[in-house]
Amino acid sequence: MAKAPSVDDFLDKLSHARIDDIRALRRIILDTDKAITERVKWNAPSFCWQDDDRVTMRLHPGDRLELIFHRGVKARDAKGFSFDDPTGRIKWADADRGVLSIDDPAQEKDDISELVAAWMSATA
Repeated sequence: MAKAPSVDDFLDKLSHARIDDIRALRRIILDTDKAITERVKWNAPSFCWQDDDRVTMRLHPGDRLELIFHRGVKARDAKGFSFDDPTGRIKWADADRGVLSIDDPAQEKDDISELVAAWMSATA
């Protein structure tokens, strides 16, 4: 089994129209909490809490930049789970999986940090 590339290596090889925004978004997420780790999952940077994937970038098609808020790799029963989106910006695909579209990470930094911190806490 081949070793997954580091996120740095992955991004260095990534051809994407919004690579600068991707790098800025990555930094915002990692700066939210020092306990957040990262890896490449589903061909994109994925951010983990206690080694469990929780927030993953969606990069394709090439002009898209979204964050998928989820509760890990495996589907889980959402009964009893709720999340109060303090920004009202997440579009819910399911009770425990939402999508946040990113236009300008620098301008949206506070919302992104707030959502990531709240999501990590709610799904821990």
